[in-house]
Amino acid sequence: MPIWKQILTICLLAALAYGGYEGYNRYMLPGDEAENGSANRSGGRQTVIEIALAETATLRQTVEAVGTTRALQSIDIVPEAEGRIVDLAITPGALVEKGAVLVRLDDAIARADLAEAEARLKEREQVLTRIRQLRLSNAAAEATLQKAEARKAEALAQLDRAARRLEERTITAPFSGVVGLSDVDIGARVDQSTMIARLDDLAEVEIEFGLPETLFSQVSKGQPVSASSVAFPGQRFEGQIDAKDSRIDPVSRSFRTRAILPNPEGTLPAGMFVSLELVLSEAEHVVIPEEALVFQAAETYVFVIENGTASRRTVTTGQRRDGNVAVLDGIEAGEQVAVRGLQTLRDGSAVRVLNAPDGAADTAQSAAEGDNT
Repeated sequence: MPIWKQILTICLLAALAYGGYEGYNRYMLPGDEAENGSANRSGGRQTVIEIALAETATLRQTVEAVGTTRALQSIDIVPEAEGRIVDLAITPGALVEKGAVLVRLDDAIARADLAEAEARLKEREQVLTRIRQLRLSNAAAEATLQKAEARKAEALAQLDRAARRLEERTITAPFSGVVGLSDVDIGARVDQSTMIARLDDLAEVEIEFGLPETLFSQVSKGQPVSASSVAFPGQRFEGQIDAKDSRIDPVSRSFRTRAILPNPEGTLPAGMFVSLELVLSEAEHVVIPEEALVFQAAETYVFVIENGTASRRTVTTGQRRDGNVAVLDGIEAGEQVAVRGLQTLRDGSAVRVLNAPDGAADTAQSAAEGDNT
């Protein structure tokens, strides 16, 4: 083929390629991108972007765990003596005060034993008084006096024993709390192995849970804890760490930790499964959306928008949470960073901002227009 034909063919192919490129930019690209392309080919060379403001926020380092609630105090109500129930003052779910009578057993025999012991003591006191008077005139031997004193002490012990047995016929609450369900009724015969009901002190609840050994040095008494349960959707219960174990389990490589949650309304019952969030630390940081970050090799940078111009700036990042990232070094709070249009953005590029958080876009666009005039 002659050389002039080859040159003509190359020129035709170049013309077709250019025409296809122009047609794609004009008819196929979305409006903003087409406008951006036209602007780049014109003298303005504006890149269409969206921005966000760097803000100061408190970021928390947290760890999640699960545990089961446990009453601060809990006992099984069990009688100390056997007998028949004559009074049952237990209402499931009711709050009882310390010292309130919960159960009374038939105490007729115990009262009779107490009366007998009181009479015996009175009799022996009278005998001891007469012997002491006789002893003053040497009409009674010293051994007789000692025997009378011993018999009085014996009667006094029997009285104390009878009084104690009478007290055992009445069961009172040793602390304030909530009474659970009871499986016995009035008239039932019970003994020391019968569990009548359960009493729980739910003014506060304990939650014991395990944490990995890597967090041992970061957990201490008083750290805030937040708990939630599927039984109470949308509700959180705040508390704090009460204690941690001094040993690491060699099998699970974890340690036990105990938290206390105030529960003045008795909302949380004992034995409920809950999810926990423990705050290990919290600090103020400048945060930006993660979309603003650009990674190139070992460098991380963002484009800061100043006076309608993009400035590439290297940053040092930290904790990430909820779509935001902490910036430890590189930008200050209140600065504008590009979050969209980063693919075509270059250091020093003029920009046109689409969104306007707190009027920042209007300022940036006005500055860009001023630079182009």
